[in-house]
Amino acid sequence: MGNSFGKLFKITTFGESHGKALGVTIEGCPAGLPIDEEKIRLEMQRRKPGQSKITTQRKEEDEIEILSGVFEGKSTGTPIGIVIRNADQKSKDYSHISDKFRPSHADFTYFEKYGIRDYRGGGRSSARETAARVAAGAIAKQLLETKGISVQAFVTQVGNLKLEKAYQEMDLAEAENNIVRCPDPETAEKMIQLIDSVRLERDTIGGVISCVIKNTPVGLGEPVFDRLHAELGKAMLSINAVKGFEYGSGFEGVKMRGSQHNDAFVKEGDHIKTTTNHSGGIQGGISNGQDIYFNVAFKPVATIMQDQSSINEAGESVTVSGKGRHDPCVVPRAVPIVEAMAALVIADYLLLSKSNKL
Repeated sequence: MGNSFGKLFKITTFGESHGKALGVTIEGCPAGLPIDEEKIRLEMQRRKPGQSKITTQRKEEDEIEILSGVFEGKSTGTPIGIVIRNADQKSKDYSHISDKFRPSHADFTYFEKYGIRDYRGGGRSSARETAARVAAGAIAKQLLETKGISVQAFVTQVGNLKLEKAYQEMDLAEAENNIVRCPDPETAEKMIQLIDSVRLERDTIGGVISCVIKNTPVGLGEPVFDRLHAELGKAMLSINAVKGFEYGSGFEGVKMRGSQHNDAFVKEGDHIKTTTNHSGGIQGGISNGQDIYFNVAFKPVATIMQDQSSINEAGESVTVSGKGRHDPCVVPRAVPIVEAMAALVIADYLLLSKSNKL
């Protein structure tokens, strides 16, 4: 249970952090979609470990192997199978916690639920599972590109250090020109220094990723329980280490009055738009054609290179020592994960929208 996501554009992921491989099956991708494998590899490179001094030093090239569903460069309409083989497993890094529960990890809850757990990097609960999501999201992005829809995520906060500029004031493509993936070079450098200082202190720190989805058509989303923003929230909250999601004006909106917050409609040529966008491109759970934007909060990585008090499976007090290779801050590598999950949601609702009208 819980390994699949989506309704029409549906993915199922499999594999563990230190198993032989990770993988994903994608159902519902329309036949005839040109599949650019190089674009998939580019997304995998953005997420892969070991890419800079402020990420885990595990070395995984995360090469993809497409097993099915693509022929002569195009989707066939049958399930697309992708596998990503693990190459740099070091299970011995986790032997010291084989019967210990790491603070704020899924060790205890998995053990209580299943009566067994894979202690090698957390097994299925590891963020390494997201490699499969990024591969699937890369194909979803290619589907969205045919409709002119773009998905762009970027880092806007690390600890208390926050980017104050609105996304409209920046060239979001600049985010890929630095290792922290913040589109403002000056703020990016400060973020890098902060993460590196935390790393040298053998600790971790959290952050915020913002995402903007442009050119979505009006009408994506379903009433009541399947509202577009609800599905985006579920998608983001399913990512490891995520603790918060807000879209549009979010929590800042509570400070405003209705007269300030309401988005007035105007007509420009043949198109209806709003003069402001506090709604974040979604009203009544359905896209209104404006930019969809949201923020995703990530906690500090739970594994720290310091001793911590805990208990073992027998209920005895123990000390958990931090070992292995881990990110001091997850947000630089989580940017493509946020984009992937957003693209999967929009692709799914794009296909669903075709069944709502004659």
